[in-house]
Amino acid sequence: MPIKVPADEMAEFLDEVFPQVKGMFGIDRLDEDLLVMRLHASEQHLRPGGTVSGPAMFSLADVAAYVATMARIGKEALAVTTNCSIDFMRKPAAGVDVVAHAKLLKLGKTLSVTEVLLYSEGSPDPVARANLTYSIPPAR
Repeated sequence: MPIKVPADEMAEFLDEVFPQVKGMFGIDRLDEDLLVMRLHASEQHLRPGGTVSGPAMFSLADVAAYVATMARIGKEALAVTTNCSIDFMRKPAAGVDVVAHAKLLKLGKTLSVTEVLLYSEGSPDPVARANLTYSIPPAR
């Protein structure tokens, strides 16, 4: 599936439509095969014990699925999550970013399905796995 919106334009779009999380996420790679995105983990994302919280990891998975979809359909701010399943498999390392590897599995006219693996930066073992479905608004 070809990319319609390159990484730099997608980052600007995210800042525009979601100013409340500006600077929280970065796009490392965006091509037909894979989206690599990161949560710039900071104090606000930590839970007791000093590791990145589940809600912060969910946010990264959700934004990664959104970006993977938008990059292919174009800038459509009103696409929404309709389903998410996430498995937290191990504790993320303290003091490092969480990195998402997102693959768009299906893109239809009304739904997209994305698989996202989350990693502590520098670790080969995923800390979480998520499957997300997005609803795509009808063309106007």
